[in-house]
Amino acid sequence: MRRDDREQVDINTYTFEGPDTGGITDLRHMSDEDKQQLLMSGVDVSEEGRSGTYLHVNQSQVHCSSCQPGVEVLDIKQALEKYDGLPDYYFQAVDKNKDEYTQAVAEKLHGGYFIRTEKGAKILDPVQSCLFIKGENVGQNVHNIIVVEEDSELHIITGCAVSHGVQNALHLGVSEFYVKKGGKLTFTMVHNWGEQVKVRPRTVGIVEEDGVFMNNYVLMKPVYSVQSYPTVYLNGENGVATFNSVLVAPPGSYINSGSRIVLNAPHTRGEIISRTITTGGTIVAPGHIVGNAVPARGHLECKGLILEDGVIHAIPELEGSVTGVELSHEAAVGKIAQEEIEYLMARGLDEDEATSTIVRGFLNMDVSGLPDELQQMIEKTIEESGEEMF
Repeated sequence: MRRDDREQVDINTYTFEGPDTGGITDLRHMSDEDKQQLLMSGVDVSEEGRSGTYLHVNQSQVHCSSCQPGVEVLDIKQALEKYDGLPDYYFQAVDKNKDEYTQAVAEKLHGGYFIRTEKGAKILDPVQSCLFIKGENVGQNVHNIIVVEEDSELHIITGCAVSHGVQNALHLGVSEFYVKKGGKLTFTMVHNWGEQVKVRPRTVGIVEEDGVFMNNYVLMKPVYSVQSYPTVYLNGENGVATFNSVLVAPPGSYINSGSRIVLNAPHTRGEIISRTITTGGTIVAPGHIVGNAVPARGHLECKGLILEDGVIHAIPELEGSVTGVELSHEAAVGKIAQEEIEYLMARGLDEDEATSTIVRGFLNMDVSGLPDELQQMIEKTIEESGEEMF
């Protein structure tokens, strides 16, 4: 795998101590600039059409609410106290000694969200959360836990962002997902970082029988470096996992972001779909599907466009350990076909308009089963980012 100096982070150069930022009862009272940054991360400060909201600023939680029955939203510290340390979930999927970043989160926990559904609850309105950084050289440690109980359904929009003008910061995050028998989790991440921000999430999900985990990841703004490789284990029969990602790397950005699905039970299915564009930055896109049971099927698809000189390093990896497992992949990195541009220009578009139209179509994340609101939010982000590219 391609390595880069930007993957190295000196944690000691960041400030992990700071004053309590205080609570915010009504998010609409935030500054216009902060509200815009949150909106670009998928968070609506009006909280309309939301079943809950969690906002964490720097090293402390500032807003936490749940407004629909059947779903509980707490700060992780509150949850640890309320549920005697969450012995079934806290650092049970992620190894706290995995690396220096997980150790830092374990040793100095600032906060994070705990979200859990009740058994059988169908939470139609999404829960929204944002991990927000205000101030230069701020270091943030968060631990998130999501529990989708049996036969329940949950949608989450989670955004990560820095306030306007902030360039340099460090975000460290541990996330653990537990989807119980017959549960369904749709988890959509929209990141809105800064040009010198380093991001090191460590994520593991465990899916039981008949469980469904759908992960959507959108990163279209400048960032110094990201190192992300979430893994989901399908441990129960008929479990399903899907990763969909849209990544754009402008000049100066280094993004090492992929995903891994482990098919550990019969009749499980996994799919990884990645769309990447470089306009001068570097993208490393690993994808790994492991088949340990039969019958089981997995498919990996990675497609990239180089619009300006940059690097896209696609790394599709399939690993089968039993006879009869079905795994496939397709990967392609290239440029926009000239005939496609000429086709649209012949119908009245200029070259930039034609190119922008093709790019938006390439990045389209039309995911089956995604709530209309989430789909519209992703499409809006792609539209606005496409306009900025051209």
